[in-house]
Amino acid sequence: MNRHRWRQSAELCRRIHRRFSSSTASLHPFKPPPFSPQRRVVVTGLGMVTPLGCGVEATWKRLIDGESGVKALSIQDLKMSGFDEDTQLYTFDQLTSKVAAVVPCGTNPGEFNESLWLDSKHGKSMARFISYALCAADEALRDANWMPSEQEDKENTGVSIGGGIGSIGDILDASQLICEKRLRRLSPFFVPRILINMAAGHVSMKYGFQGPNHAAVTACATGANSIGDAARMIQFGDADVMVAGGTEASIDALSIAGFCKSRALSTKFNSNPQEASRPFDCERDGFVIGEGAGVLVLEELEHAKKRGANIYAELRGYGMSGDAHHITQPHVDGRGAILAMTRALKQSGLLPNQVDYVNAHATSTPLGDMVEAQAIKSLFSEHATSGALAFSSTKGAIGHLLGAAGAVEAIFTVLAIHHGIAPLSLNLSNPDPIFKEAFMPLTKSKEMQIRAALSNAFGFGGTNAALLFSTIS
Repeated sequence: MNRHRWRQSAELCRRIHRRFSSSTASLHPFKPPPFSPQRRVVVTGLGMVTPLGCGVEATWKRLIDGESGVKALSIQDLKMSGFDEDTQLYTFDQLTSKVAAVVPCGTNPGEFNESLWLDSKHGKSMARFISYALCAADEALRDANWMPSEQEDKENTGVSIGGGIGSIGDILDASQLICEKRLRRLSPFFVPRILINMAAGHVSMKYGFQGPNHAAVTACATGANSIGDAARMIQFGDADVMVAGGTEASIDALSIAGFCKSRALSTKFNSNPQEASRPFDCERDGFVIGEGAGVLVLEELEHAKKRGANIYAELRGYGMSGDAHHITQPHVDGRGAILAMTRALKQSGLLPNQVDYVNAHATSTPLGDMVEAQAIKSLFSEHATSGALAFSSTKGAIGHLLGAAGAVEAIFTVLAIHHGIAPLSLNLSNPDPIFKEAFMPLTKSKEMQIRAALSNAFGFGGTNAALLFSTIS
């Protein structure tokens, strides 16, 4: 009986297949997907939280004036309050790098007011990196004057905010509960606090944005990738407005210990913290870990014009590449950086000699800075060696913000265009031998016309991103 039923079922399947095949064969092939004309993307809002201060104005002024946000690391900065004093002291003593670029906190102007962001309705589910993103996003949205109330506008506004690491401190605290057999004390918000995409999630929930909700995680290229990805979402018509950037809050015991073990952090300037981050300088010996967030409001050009938005710059090009070489070190020929910059230029329609300023990724590591300098020299050729191309690394002032670096430095690049000032490289007293004559990073902020500027961001795993901004035409 079962065999008979099986044969009936098999025959039925064959009939259905023949019927379906004959009916579809007579249909015409699908037409290609509809082609959408290229949509231009502009920047209409800026927001940031950095070691130089909370807010765009405070940060930019201190950057241009050559001030530093790097300080001596303290035991309190390690965020080990749940551990006994002996463990805290032992951990601090074991760290070879004792400098950090910490966001200034307090209630004074230019300081990050923790109570406004960490003690809100969702405070228990919000780690510090999320609160930085919320603060920067709020400033950017207010700057753009974009607080939509209409449902259609909310559906056409998305969020693309990524992070490099997330909340390692929460993971450390949770692991301690396991060691002490107190797992019942684990917070139900543990997972929402450590998930990197929750920064974008909290921003979308706060403002009711129902467009794309996206979070790139590409190490130190995260901020740039988040912005570039957001721009493409606008270009493809997925949204009219995107809140885009990167955030990071990894100044904690375990994160610093990990980077120390990989010999990535500066150790020679523990007694002179403000001199520790020195991109392109011969005395550089590693990066200074930093924290913060950078968020931009990106908008489709006609949408921005229609509502009379203030336009800072146009995002004309976004290039990506992979070194395919090493987990932490770039290839000495700089091919990955060259590819990313070349692809950004190609998309922009501009020539290398039309770029006026480059905000370099240079983190103050011996190999990385040299390779990027060589890549800039190779790509821009005579335009660079003649001195016509201004370039600098702003990490001398703010350290390396990891997943937030690409976004914060993209904002610096936009501000350079907007204000006509190229920011300096701090602590460049003895330039690397690769620099000669006119091919030299800026050691002072320079007033100049900047019509087009490039921002680089590279990360572990050989991931590279470049963003090209220009004046609007």
